[in-house]
Amino acid sequence: MQASPDVLFMRRALQIARLGEGKVAPNPLVGCVLVHPEHGIIGEGWHPYFGGPHAEVNAIRSVHNEDWLRESTAYVTLEPCSHFGKTPPCADLLVAKGIPRVVICNTDPNPLVAGKGIEKLRSAGIEVQTGILEKEGAQLNRFFFTSFIKKRPFITLKWAQTSDGFIAREDGSSKWISSVESRLRVHSWRAEHQAILVGSGTLRTDDPMLTVRGWKGKSPVRIVLDPDLTLPTHLRVFSDPTSETWVLNQVKDESTGHLHFKRLNPLGFTLADVLDHLQKDGIQSLFIEGGSRLLQSFIDAGLWDEAFVFKSDVVFGTGIKAPVFQHHQFITSEHSGPDILQKFIH
Repeated sequence: MQASPDVLFMRRALQIARLGEGKVAPNPLVGCVLVHPEHGIIGEGWHPYFGGPHAEVNAIRSVHNEDWLRESTAYVTLEPCSHFGKTPPCADLLVAKGIPRVVICNTDPNPLVAGKGIEKLRSAGIEVQTGILEKEGAQLNRFFFTSFIKKRPFITLKWAQTSDGFIAREDGSSKWISSVESRLRVHSWRAEHQAILVGSGTLRTDDPMLTVRGWKGKSPVRIVLDPDLTLPTHLRVFSDPTSETWVLNQVKDESTGHLHFKRLNPLGFTLADVLDHLQKDGIQSLFIEGGSRLLQSFIDAGLWDEAFVFKSDVVFGTGIKAPVFQHHQFITSEHSGPDILQKFIH
């Protein structure tokens, strides 16, 4: 059965919204398509970077003849904002331009908006329809939605394990279980997330940089859990200025260059405390790469949203066992070079 015009145009809006991936956080990904009944698509726009003009503004700027707007429909992936932030309210702009119909994918979960944009449009006599491709829109902005609904960052777990179920050797080393293709995929995920976390054991053993390499995108903020500040200072997360490093600890607050020590509860802090701190600092997405104990602690606490597991044909015989899920939903399985990549959701 052929999709309706509303579905087709919203699908296009969702497609162009992705052009802002890795650049708009903590704002959401938003796309806008303007459609005239005779001339078809007359304008398109998306939110390109944090602090930049919103999708509706860019779409209207791209229109050749603004008189056409008074007969057009605006397809927007997220409810137009109704408050003054870094930019004026987009709902006011749509009203001012005389657009008679607005089709919206998702209502904004941000309490500053949360239905107020829709109310403002309807009060101005604009026909508003919501819920078109709602599931697709929620998936697109899962980081943004989780931040407001669960009051914590969206958490992605990732690990690679051998065919006999080990995540590392007896000494903790794990290079290289997964293939080149799989490792490149991991760098693409790093570029999508605002922050990345590995355990102190992995830092000591592998000394990873935790940056984006071989892939276009911004490196995530590196999160280090070091309560008593016992990690060696020569580690690359401390010496490499490519991206910021936040050291969550119980000792001090101090910042020098890319390195930021952030003092949490001096009597000890939990995973929930860590997530609460990151949430308050504007981190909406957290990528956790290991090691096994850290990953298992997030699984046991039920603090995860999706997980990617690479299974290789490498055999260790002995070593550190891979994490184990208690409750999960298996979604997909596909090849990643010679590896098998499985995706799970919580």
